[in-house]
Amino acid sequence: MLTCGRYLSSAAATTPSLSPLRSLTFSLLRRHPLRFLSSASAAAATTVEPETKGAGGAGAVGGAGALRPQWKAAIDFKWIRDNKETVATNILNRNSVANLDVVLQLYDQYLALQKEVERLRAERNAVANKMKGKLEPSVRQAFVEEGKNLKESLIALEEDLVQLTDKLQLEAQSIPNTTHPDVPVGGEENSVIRKEVGSQRNFDFTIKDHLQLGKDLDLFDFDAASEVSGSKFYYLKNAAVLLEMALVNWAIAEVSKKGFTPLITPEIVRSSVVERCGFQPRAQNTQVYSIDNSDQCLIGTAEIPVGGIHMNSILLDSDLPLKYVAYSHCFRTEAGAAGAATRGLYRVHQFSKVEMFIFCRPEESDKYHEELITIEEDLYASLGLHFKTLDMATGDLGAPAYRKYDIEAWMPGLDRYGEISSASNCTDYQSRRLGIRFRPAPSEPPPATNAKKGKGGSSGPTQFVHTLNATAVAVPRLIISILENFQQEDGTVLIPEPLRPFMGGLGILAPKPKGTA
Repeated sequence: MLTCGRYLSSAAATTPSLSPLRSLTFSLLRRHPLRFLSSASAAAATTVEPETKGAGGAGAVGGAGALRPQWKAAIDFKWIRDNKETVATNILNRNSVANLDVVLQLYDQYLALQKEVERLRAERNAVANKMKGKLEPSVRQAFVEEGKNLKESLIALEEDLVQLTDKLQLEAQSIPNTTHPDVPVGGEENSVIRKEVGSQRNFDFTIKDHLQLGKDLDLFDFDAASEVSGSKFYYLKNAAVLLEMALVNWAIAEVSKKGFTPLITPEIVRSSVVERCGFQPRAQNTQVYSIDNSDQCLIGTAEIPVGGIHMNSILLDSDLPLKYVAYSHCFRTEAGAAGAATRGLYRVHQFSKVEMFIFCRPEESDKYHEELITIEEDLYASLGLHFKTLDMATGDLGAPAYRKYDIEAWMPGLDRYGEISSASNCTDYQSRRLGIRFRPAPSEPPPATNAKKGKGGSSGPTQFVHTLNATAVAVPRLIISILENFQQEDGTVLIPEPLRPFMGGLGILAPKPKGTA
């Protein structure tokens, strides 16, 4: 491993000896340009800043710009170095594109360069101190020249340190979160069933899929939406509109009873917030719609604006946990999605969703993960759906997730299970990127006789909160499940009991009589 160490050993090094160090630093900074550009999450979190004005703006021509992070995560590089075997295994198990070797090499170079910068600062301060006394003019002039040379060398090395720090940050941002020890290793097929509720319904008639049911009941119009907006868009009509509103209002009402604060979120957010939450708005095959000539994106989930609501904040320990249930429309490119399994409402570009989100103390995140998945299971069980809960394997975890449960409901018209929700514990992965901390409450109050004004007990340093997210209702997938599971032989569909009060008492979806509009 190439380092700057050999230039650091001589305490009596003169100013000219710094030139090789600067040359070496530049060679280190330029060593892996292609790897930095190919790292998806790193590329998503960068902008190209031109070195000179008028060089083409953000899209600098010919690589004249320098990669700079738009934001910086509070990454524990020492922990990564001290646990490199664990980190390497985790990267492998999660099929990540992160390059740990480059991160470790850059970190070593950063430490060496930082040490040299600190040495020069100490030398400059020593020279300044020597000039405070009465000196011969020739001696003072020598010190002035030495101080000037040290200052120039220090400025150059500090610039190099900034560039090296940026490259280290960009490369390290692609390292995924750690993984819960009980998570199964492997691809999606290695995921483990945690729970199964209900059983597949036995039909004694020929069943229809949701597309045919929607046509017969006049609930959807995909053809008109395709003309207006393109493929994978749809109009909801008639009772389907009531069903969507019922699902949203029912879910918010039920989850609010658990102490969650209702929110309606912005649906356009800054790209940097998307990136900080662990998504890749400009990566190849991204699921995120970016708005041209802006730094904004359409959200793919309310997890993003809710995650950002306390960005760059220090929360009070007494306010935790903070629980939100958020309604939003969601927009996804569904890049790469094709085939019969994605037809109809199953995979679309725009849909409504109710999302749960929790900010909590680190030691409580496992407990709240269990709470979230239990809420989801209770919601879907109350609708009478047959589903299974899966502990998802490492290869199916997104970068932010420490552990993720998926719920898949049986969809008889599609003749398969389909994912209707997930619940993820992201530990401090997102909060380190979003800058969300809390100040622990004092461990114990101070004795009254020793109390000082404005001082409490020892609260220690601030800590990063843990974040969790879970889907209460992804509307299109639940419409599919309801239509296909509760269809009747006469072509009607029964509405689950919990939803009827939110549909004005409507309990059955029936075809309109012939001849009616």
